[in-house]
Amino acid sequence: MEETIAILDFGSQYSQLIARRVRENRVFSVVCPPSISPDKLREMNVSGLIFSGGPSSVYEKNAPKCDPGLLDLGVPILGICYGMQVTAALLGAKVDAAPAREYGRTGLEVLESTGLFRHVPGPTTVWMSHGDMVQTLPEGFIPLARTANCELAAVRHRERPIFGVQFHPEVTHTRYGGQILRNFLYDICGCKGSWEVGNFVETAVASIRERVGPNDRVICGLSGGVDSSVTAALLHEAIGDRLVCIFVDNGLLRRNEASLVESTFRGHFKIDLRVVNAADRFLSRLAGVTDPQEKRKRIGHEFIEVFKAEARTIPNARFLAQGTLYPDVIESGQGLAGQAANIKLHHNVGGLPAELGFELIEPLRDLFKDEVRMAGEHLGLPEEIVWRHPFPGPGLAVRIIGEVTAKRVELLQAVDEIVIDEIRAAGWYRKIGQAFAVLLPVSAVGVMGDGRSYEGQQVAAIRLVETTDFMTADWVHIDYEVLGRISSRVINEVSGINRVVYDVSSKPPSTIEWE
Repeated sequence: MEETIAILDFGSQYSQLIARRVRENRVFSVVCPPSISPDKLREMNVSGLIFSGGPSSVYEKNAPKCDPGLLDLGVPILGICYGMQVTAALLGAKVDAAPAREYGRTGLEVLESTGLFRHVPGPTTVWMSHGDMVQTLPEGFIPLARTANCELAAVRHRERPIFGVQFHPEVTHTRYGGQILRNFLYDICGCKGSWEVGNFVETAVASIRERVGPNDRVICGLSGGVDSSVTAALLHEAIGDRLVCIFVDNGLLRRNEASLVESTFRGHFKIDLRVVNAADRFLSRLAGVTDPQEKRKRIGHEFIEVFKAEARTIPNARFLAQGTLYPDVIESGQGLAGQAANIKLHHNVGGLPAELGFELIEPLRDLFKDEVRMAGEHLGLPEEIVWRHPFPGPGLAVRIIGEVTAKRVELLQAVDEIVIDEIRAAGWYRKIGQAFAVLLPVSAVGVMGDGRSYEGQQVAAIRLVETTDFMTADWVHIDYEVLGRISSRVINEVSGINRVVYDVSSKPPSTIEWE
């Protein structure tokens, strides 16, 4: 790339969010492990470095560090939170526990309104999340900003282009965080902003063509969602009819999903599509299982077994392609620094055993959902596919709390269809990042007709969230009239549901899915 910003991941769950913020400014970014060498970064011709935050304390044994030679590359460096602390420690400063931990929105007094803080009025509000702090300035540094509890909330070197901020400019809670990052990218690193998703598509297509031999075939696990659809379109652009898509009907899909996938991909793409009906097989494996992680494991195992069986019918199949995105990777605890927490298990991340016999292709692994949609538009996918709401790999199994049965799947499919119908009719579909229903394992008393209803009557929860990156999300403040129509239709039309509730939880602390 003409200009690249490398983000060193010290274990922060915001590392790829930093990369995304950089890309929003039309500058290409890559996430790298702290162990990356100065020579490798020189080969990449980086325009600047950003050191991420992280959960460790720099003074602890085995805390992640980087090569001190990175500070001598001559390119601008911005350390964020732990990244600021590790930079200061490498330069001889003292880092220790803060007298008072700062978490959440904090007032910031700007001492120098130039350079990194150009066009940032003070005082302002930033997002803090730290228990340690830089206690003394490294030689040659001056303070740029402070808070009530942190005198060195931002610093810079007098002569070298090295900066540090104790707060997180990458999160939206920091009011002028975007401006601070733009100042670093354009004013300090000298970037021009020439990168766009089209560049990614061209690079990905070229990479796939280089990797896949002329006689090799690639199998793509197609679900009908935007991630796997863009993956399929990308592969089809790269290798044409050497792509074979396999769609597994696991009995845990949205209503009429199989028919939609067949008509779309055979009709629109003219792709070799194999449909495997394995509903009974998956449901039998889930019988009696209530633990969400165990559900994911069993579904992932069956998914692999079904692929193995179908792949035997496809000659020269060497690769398996999946629509894995970065939120899947980071929530599976596979951050580049090996420090990220394992929030939940994704059956399509790291779940392929060696005996499967395929090499894995995950062309979207470093992208967020909004970037995938832009790639889909660039590839010419129809709007109804590009803007379709996400659907989890394990399907409705993780939206049915408790045991998964054919009857409970049918109930949830009916509720889900009503939710989507009503938000589309009200013009809310494109405003919402993800909309779905959850079936709860509780019975609720009610009155149906002239009689009291209880036995067999279940509760459905409606979950609507707004988000751009799916790393953070807020519940949608939708019109009460829309919720009322959804509730009324569900209770009247879905036999077995007599109560509807609305989920008003944000991520974090909640996840988007319930399981």
